[in-house]
Amino acid sequence: MKVIGYFLFVLLLGVWSVPAKAEKKSSAPTPGLAELEKMAARFAPTPIRVDTSKLSLGDQQALVKLIEASRILNDLFMKQLWGGDVALYEKLKKDNSPLGKARLHYFWINKGPWSDIDEYKAFLPGVPPRKPKGANFYPEDMTSEQFEHWVAAIPETEQEQAKSFFTVIRLSAGSGGQRRDPFGTVPYSQEYKDDLARSASLLREAAALTDNESLKKFLTLRADAFLSNDYYESDMAWMDLDAPLDITIGPYETYNDELFGYKAAYESYVNLRDDAETVKLSAFSQHLQEIENNLPIDPQYRNPKLGAAAPIRVVDEILAAGDGAHGVQTAAYNLPNDDRVVNQKGSKRVMLKNVQEAKFRSALLPIARRALSKPAMVDVSFDSFFTHTVAHELMHGLGPHQIRVSGRDTSPRIELKDLYGAIEEAKADVTGLFALQYMMDHAVEMGLSKILPSDEAAQRQLYTTYLASIFRSVRFGLEDAHGKGTAMQFNFLMDKGAFVQHEDGTFTADMAKIKPAVVELDHDLLTLEAEGDYAGAKKMLDELGVVRPALKRVLDNLRGIPTDIEPLFVTADQLAPAPKAEPVKKPSGKKKGRRD
Repeated sequence: MKVIGYFLFVLLLGVWSVPAKAEKKSSAPTPGLAELEKMAARFAPTPIRVDTSKLSLGDQQALVKLIEASRILNDLFMKQLWGGDVALYEKLKKDNSPLGKARLHYFWINKGPWSDIDEYKAFLPGVPPRKPKGANFYPEDMTSEQFEHWVAAIPETEQEQAKSFFTVIRLSAGSGGQRRDPFGTVPYSQEYKDDLARSASLLREAAALTDNESLKKFLTLRADAFLSNDYYESDMAWMDLDAPLDITIGPYETYNDELFGYKAAYESYVNLRDDAETVKLSAFSQHLQEIENNLPIDPQYRNPKLGAAAPIRVVDEILAAGDGAHGVQTAAYNLPNDDRVVNQKGSKRVMLKNVQEAKFRSALLPIARRALSKPAMVDVSFDSFFTHTVAHELMHGLGPHQIRVSGRDTSPRIELKDLYGAIEEAKADVTGLFALQYMMDHAVEMGLSKILPSDEAAQRQLYTTYLASIFRSVRFGLEDAHGKGTAMQFNFLMDKGAFVQHEDGTFTADMAKIKPAVVELDHDLLTLEAEGDYAGAKKMLDELGVVRPALKRVLDNLRGIPTDIEPLFVTADQLAPAPKAEPVKKPSGKKKGRRD
C-alpha cells in the first residue's frame, strides 16, 4: 500500500466509518395501468425473423446452444443493474392482475424498474427514485469522491484492478472503520460465478457442434474467460471470427457505470452474417488510415499507424440479451473496448441491418414527416441512414485512443470519466459525417464510386437523414449517452446556421453551412479527447447538451410516434423456446405500436 499521511488516512476512514445509507425509496406516484401501457407503446413490437435454413447442420445445432447461453445474461445483467432487480422480477412474475402484467412487461423492456428513456425515473413503487449512478458495480451510496480517495491510497496494481472493466467494488468484510482498507475488488468470475459457469458450459457445447474453426476457437476461449476473468485472448479470437454464425457475448459496454464508465456490463448478440452486404461495405475499412491522416485536428494528435484494417460485419440479429436488450435497441456496435486489442487488431464493426430497417420504418420515417419540411422529407433515405451508421461505428476506431496528459500515458476514456460516453458518441457521429464527405469528395480516386454515390442529391440525402436521426436519438433522453451527445450536436449546428427552423416548426439543413460547421465541431470533439480535457467536455455538454425551446417544440410534436422498437425474437423462440415466465408478446399479423 502507498504511504500517505496519517491524518489524511484518519480523515478518509472517517468518511467510510459509517455503514452505507439505505437507498431512498421513491415516494412519487407510480404510473397506473393506462399510463404504463402508454409508456410501453413508445416501443413498437417488432417480430425479428431470420432464415437460418442455409446454416450447416452443426451450426444449426450450435445456434440453439448459443441462444440458451445468451439468455442467461439477462439475469446476470439484472444483477449488475441493481442489487434488488432479480428479486423484484421474481415478485412481478407472480402478479397476474392487468396492472401486474403491465408492470412486468415494461420492467422487461427496461430490465429494471427505471424507464431508460425517462431519465431513469422509477415506474414501480418501493424502489429508489432513480437508477443508482454506479448501478450495482459499487457499494450502495458510494460517491465518486469516496472511490477516488480510496484508489489514491492503494498500490498501483490494485488501482488497476479497481478501475478494471471486469471487477466490482464491495465493502470489505468487517469494514465500517475497523479496517484500514474499507473496500475491495471482486472479479466478475467470482461475483457471477454460477451464471458464468452455466453460460460457459453451453458455449463449450456449441463449440463442439459447430464445424467452423474460428467460431470453435472463439467460443472455447470465451468460455475460459468467463471463468478466468481474462478476456484478452478471447477478444483477439473474436476479432478473427469469420463464420456464418456471428456472435458477440461477454462484458463490453460501460454506459451503466455512470460514476466513471469503468465497469462493463454483460451482453450478447446472436447474428447471421449477410455476406453480400459485408463484402460491399468492407471497402470502406481500406481507407481508414487516409481519413485518420486528414482528420480536422492538430496533426500531432493523429495516429500515424492504425491497427489492422477494421473488419465490418453486416448481420441480421437473431437474439439480443443482457445489456444489448433493454430500452433503446442496439443498431450497431464497435468492439472490443480493450485498447490493447484495438492497438493490435483494430476494432470490429457489426451492423445489425434488420434492426436498423425496423427502426427506420417504425420511428425515423414518421419523425421525418413531422419534423422536416416537405421538400426535405423526400431526401430521407434508408441507404443514407445505414451508411452513416456504418461510418459512425468505423469512426470509434479513429481519433485519439492512447494519449499523454501531464506526462502520464492514459486514454480519453479514463480522463473524461462519466462524460466519455456522450463525447465519444458525438465524436463518432460527427467524424462519420466528415469521413463520408471526404470519401464522397475523393470517391473516384478511392475506387468507391460504385458503392458510395457522391452527387449533390446523395450529399443532400446524407445531411437531411442525419438531421432526422438527431430528432430520433434525442428522444432517448439526456441521461443516455447517445441522446445527450445528439442534443449537443443539434445545438452547435443550429448556432452555426447549419439547421434552419421554419415558421411552421419544421427544419431543413443548409448545405452551404453544414459542411464547415461539421468540420469545426469535429475538431472540437477530437481535441477534447486528445487532450483529456474533462473541464472542456463538461462545459460543452452543460451548455449544449440540453433541450432548448426550438428542440422542445419539435419533440413535443413527435408525441405518439414510437421512440424505438420492442423486438420479439420469433426465430430464437422457435429454435430454443424462452422460459415461460418471460413476458414475451406473441406477434400478430397487425402492425402494433404505430401512432403516425
